[in-house]
Amino acid sequence: MSYLHNVEQWLDNVVIGLNLCPFAAKPRRKGQIRIAIYETDSLETLMESIYQELIRLDETPVCDLDTSLIVCPNVLQDFDEYNQFLDMVDALIRQCDRDGIYQVASFHPDYYFYGTRPEDAENLTNRAPYPIFHLIREDSMEKVLAHYPDPEGIPERNIEKMNALSEKDIRRLFPFLFSKA
Repeated sequence: MSYLHNVEQWLDNVVIGLNLCPFAAKPRRKGQIRIAIYETDSLETLMESIYQELIRLDETPVCDLDTSLIVCPNVLQDFDEYNQFLDMVDALIRQCDRDGIYQVASFHPDYYFYGTRPEDAENLTNRAPYPIFHLIREDSMEKVLAHYPDPEGIPERNIEKMNALSEKDIRRLFPFLFSKA
């Protein structure tokens, strides 16, 4: 299977299918989510690609492109390295004077939240087949949050969903967690 297929499957079955992000279904239906696969093994090239994605978002109307998923299957396999690079992506957004315009959400096959154990079910909310940086337009997020009841409760509800999954569900939804060598 291709990188794109795996990411689309995760997006449709996990993120949208489990309603982890209640704001993703509409832009997905409307074709406003760009999934950009960068197969580079160079962090410098990846950072340049992320910069180019910011420019693409700047230059493309929201009705055509609401958000970008930057998928990097060949680098940042180590979660600690990924987190360090994530800090650099945040710094890039600030350096480009895009703080408050864009934010980045993070996904990784080995994702775990501070204060949790790697095997805790709640970490599944941010587990993806590959390291992914999700560039989000803050204006779009503010618009949907204004009409969504109890957005502060989303993380807690998502944790409850993850804890309620059976082992069979986890294997079906997150096959990439079990296919590692």
